[in-house]
Amino acid sequence: MKCPFCGFKEDKVIESRSAREGGAIRRRRECLRCTRRYTTFEEIMERLPVIVKKDGRREPFSRGKILSSMEVACRKRPVPTAILRSAAEDLERRTSDTPESELPSNLIGEMVLDRLYEIDHVAYVRFASVYRDFQDAAEFRDFIASFQKRKRAPVDAREEGRHEQ
Repeated sequence: MKCPFCGFKEDKVIESRSAREGGAIRRRRECLRCTRRYTTFEEIMERLPVIVKKDGRREPFSRGKILSSMEVACRKRPVPTAILRSAAEDLERRTSDTPESELPSNLIGEMVLDRLYEIDHVAYVRFASVYRDFQDAAEFRDFIASFQKRKRAPVDAREEGRHEQ
C-alpha cells in the first residue's frame, strides 16, 4: 500500500476490523517512513453488469451515480444521507446478484423509483418527473393520479380487513 502522505510503499497494519456489515475489512496502517497513519478498506470486487442506455451506449454500473441522483431528488427533504447510501448499496447488491451481464437503464431507473417511493414521496415524484421525461402537463397529471391511487391502496386494503372482522 502506498502512503497517501509521502508515497512510501511500505507500511504496517496496526488494527483490522470488520466494516460495512461484514462486507469489508477496515485497516489502520502506519507508514514506515513518515510514521503517519491512514485507513484503508478491503472488499470483494463484485462483478457488476454493464448498463445499456436508451441510445444504445453502454456504461459500467455506478453506485455513485445512483446515490447522486437520489440526493438530487431528496434535496431539501428530511432524508438522512445514510438512508440514501444504504439504498444505493442495496441497489448495487441487487444488480450484482443478477446473472445478466447487461441491464437496461430503464430497469435501474425503476428500481431507484421503487426505493424513493419507500423513502420519501416528494423525492419519488421529483425523480419520476426527470426520469420519465414527461412531454406535457397531462402526462405529469396522469402520473400524479396513479401515484395517489398507489399511495391510498395499502390504507384502503387495511380498512377493508378491519370491516370484515
